[in-house]
Amino acid sequence: MTAHGTDPRDPVTSTPYGAVRGRWERGIAVFRGIPYAAPPFGAHRFRPPVPPEPWDGVRDAGAFGPTAPKPPYSEAFARYLSDPVIPGDDCLNLNVWTPQPGPGARLPVLVFLHGGALTRGSSAVPVYDGHAFARDGVVFVSVNHRLGVEGYGLFPDASPNPGLHDQLAALRWVHETIARFGGDPGRVTLCGQSAGAIGAGVLLAAPHTQGLIRRAVLQSGPPEAAERDKVRRMVRRMAARLRIPATARAFAAVDRTLLLRTQAEVGRLSSPVLGGPAFGIVVDGDLVPRDPLQALVDGGAAPGVDLLMGWTRDEYRLWLVPGGLVDHVDRLGPVAFAGAMARCHASHEVPRGYRALHPDAGPAEIVGQMVTDHLLRRPLHRLAEARPGSSYLYEFAWPSRRPGLGACHALELGFVFDTGTVPEATLLAGDGAPQRLADAMHGAWVRFATTGDPGWEPWDDTHPVRVLGDGEPHTVSGPRDEELALWSPATTPRLERTAELTLAVRRLRRSMAAVRRH
Repeated sequence: MTAHGTDPRDPVTSTPYGAVRGRWERGIAVFRGIPYAAPPFGAHRFRPPVPPEPWDGVRDAGAFGPTAPKPPYSEAFARYLSDPVIPGDDCLNLNVWTPQPGPGARLPVLVFLHGGALTRGSSAVPVYDGHAFARDGVVFVSVNHRLGVEGYGLFPDASPNPGLHDQLAALRWVHETIARFGGDPGRVTLCGQSAGAIGAGVLLAAPHTQGLIRRAVLQSGPPEAAERDKVRRMVRRMAARLRIPATARAFAAVDRTLLLRTQAEVGRLSSPVLGGPAFGIVVDGDLVPRDPLQALVDGGAAPGVDLLMGWTRDEYRLWLVPGGLVDHVDRLGPVAFAGAMARCHASHEVPRGYRALHPDAGPAEIVGQMVTDHLLRRPLHRLAEARPGSSYLYEFAWPSRRPGLGACHALELGFVFDTGTVPEATLLAGDGAPQRLADAMHGAWVRFATTGDPGWEPWDDTHPVRVLGDGEPHTVSGPRDEELALWSPATTPRLERTAELTLAVRRLRRSMAAVRRH
């Protein structure tokens, strides 16, 4: 396992399964591709992770390890999002950036879970480089885990949520091992963005993680469990296309490339706006014993854990701008509103209220903000309300230099990581992202991981939200309260799908799918 041509001055650190050799990069020790579990294939396919086989000698950790199997982004999304593919089966691996490898430093630790709708993404995305965190005194860890049907398929002959179990295995590895890399296992901040934030929130609520997490950062994703039937529909539709039973045993026999292609075809309507069948974390009676948001709101889960949570002002624009869907939704008008009502379980009063508050907004903006509030802002507000004094909220409001994107989903990542100058960050942000904003955001995340205080007031009855955009960061009281007040129990009944609403949803999905195909 020892690499040829390595420098004897390279850092070497032990793990429970063998020693690893990293690299010194700009004064930071970097270890990439460290296995925390065995390859999830063969006998381990669709099963919870098991420890990797120990190795003799020193394993080279100079390059990113294999990424989990995943389909590529569509051409429309690939113009904005980078998603490297590294072949190989040993995809349950993680990376560590540390300024002081070796025991004794006891530095704060930040563990990052990437986004990608549980179907795409990896720790090898250049925007997620951990150098700036380590430079500023935080040991940074990024994680690969199973994706899509491999990690979140729901089968009668396999346990649910193997991808979430991967994340838990990585978190346990950090607790047991990170002191050898200079970290403090008692000061671990679990951070995730989008699907990664959902995973972080679910793990935060899990009884199995008690004592493993000191703080958590949820970027554009709340703790949530998907409807089991919604996940089953993804598996059943894949099985129908493949003409096989909807079992883990049958799926394991399918060529992996064909499986990924089928997953991409079936999942093309899985946008947050459309709400089609999608993979998700489900309540399983074990790792996820109950709804995670309710567990955290009730106060029994994750006592004493500090929270940093937020969203981008225009989340929905990344869901609708690629492929020209904004203009298409604007043209659909009433059909789009009816689809949003069904998607959000909202009565007519909700879109009417948004239109009154934003009279100059078109249907796409109103629908997008409705869905964003339903999926993100409302549950994060609810969580903050239940945990005042230890919850900090932010809104990222800097608009991308790319036309039409605004302050869209995932745009804040280059600022959090202080990687705005890498080419992959400019795909989403364009040129000229302000370094001052990166300094402010990255500095807030470092302070939070170190002390639990990002630098502004915690949540209280004035609803303080830190706005990070053009100009100096500033705190505003209740910037979204008017919109969220529209979602009263009277306006959000558990609506039955009337024939009218069902027809509107189907028409919206068909028309948007046609736009995406072209």
